[in-house]
Amino acid sequence: MGFDSVRDTFKQVCMKRVYLDNASTTPLDGEVLEAMLPFLRDQYGNPSSVHAMGRKARYAIEDSRERVARVLECEPSEIIFTSGGTEADNLAVHCLEPGPIASSPAEHKAVLTPLEDHSVRWLPVDSSARVDADSRILDAVQAATVMLVNNETGAVNDVALIADRLHQHDGVLHVDAVQAAGLLDIRIPVVKADLMTLSAHKIGGPKGCGLLYVRAGTPYSEIIKGGSQERGRRGGTENVAGIVGFARALEKATSEKEEWNSQCRLLRRRLREGLFNLNNINFVENSTEDGAPHILNVAFPPVNRNPVDGEMLILNLDVEGVCVSSGSACTSGAVEPSHVLLAAGLAPDTAAASIRVSLGKQNTVEDVDHAVMVLGKCLDRMVEGPQSARNASV
Repeated sequence: MGFDSVRDTFKQVCMKRVYLDNASTTPLDGEVLEAMLPFLRDQYGNPSSVHAMGRKARYAIEDSRERVARVLECEPSEIIFTSGGTEADNLAVHCLEPGPIASSPAEHKAVLTPLEDHSVRWLPVDSSARVDADSRILDAVQAATVMLVNNETGAVNDVALIADRLHQHDGVLHVDAVQAAGLLDIRIPVVKADLMTLSAHKIGGPKGCGLLYVRAGTPYSEIIKGGSQERGRRGGTENVAGIVGFARALEKATSEKEEWNSQCRLLRRRLREGLFNLNNINFVENSTEDGAPHILNVAFPPVNRNPVDGEMLILNLDVEGVCVSSGSACTSGAVEPSHVLLAAGLAPDTAAASIRVSLGKQNTVEDVDHAVMVLGKCLDRMVEGPQSARNASV
């Protein structure tokens, strides 16, 4: 092994690594793992089997369903477990037909892509991608799908108001609440959704498990056929360990919500102030103070008419041990600008140079300070030296 290889290996081992991509996925919580382990080892029965091991698995699923329902303040029969948020979103959109559906161009691709098969009335969004809940479009449709927290900017939508508007004429609302669990109040009487999506791995739970809440009486038709699982609403053997872990993660995230909110807002404020103190850095802020506290999205306008290479910025940060995202993890690797930021009115060359910093419970003040320092260093290097002016829009 040559000197350069030894040096690089030593640098990688000693490097401080900071994970700031928690809106993409969170670390699996230790208590959640402990709850899952029996069903990954000894209790491996198929919950559709009638023997003792099958009955134990079935009990674990139904007990988890009841625990989730208590958190959401709904009926256990209104919970359908899925393979994740994407499946739940697709299933929800499938349930909204027929007729035109109101939605926003800033929704997650898990909603926008299945909407391509429908007639859609697009709701306006502001510069942080917040949906106009007063739009008259809501009076002209029978269904809408709007996320509670935008996964790229953290904008919080007034879904309760949207639900009230739709319910005045017996309309139906689907809410993607994936980014809201553990941060906002997602109880059904508060959100007022008729359908609602959640995902386990955004709150310290396992990947590969989500749910769709379906209010009793809401029109429903399955898309995964071939089995009688989930009361005939979703075919396929249930992910027992994942469901058990999901229930525990949701309970824990809910019980720790206030403490986490307080910690998160302090870290986000420090991050934001750190960026402003980098006086040589031009940036546009796409998040707002009243948004979800775990997300800060900033973009970097062209320098001397030369666009900042957003993909290279992400890679440079990664080389320095800082993990952030350019937006939705489902579009990582794509070179096109974020569809959310374009919908919010950002210029394409600036939207293509955006980063989303998303905080998690494992993050510290030291993590935030280190990330700001590294970002400043990377940008200085990329734009060939510090710039004299800062152009920040809040």
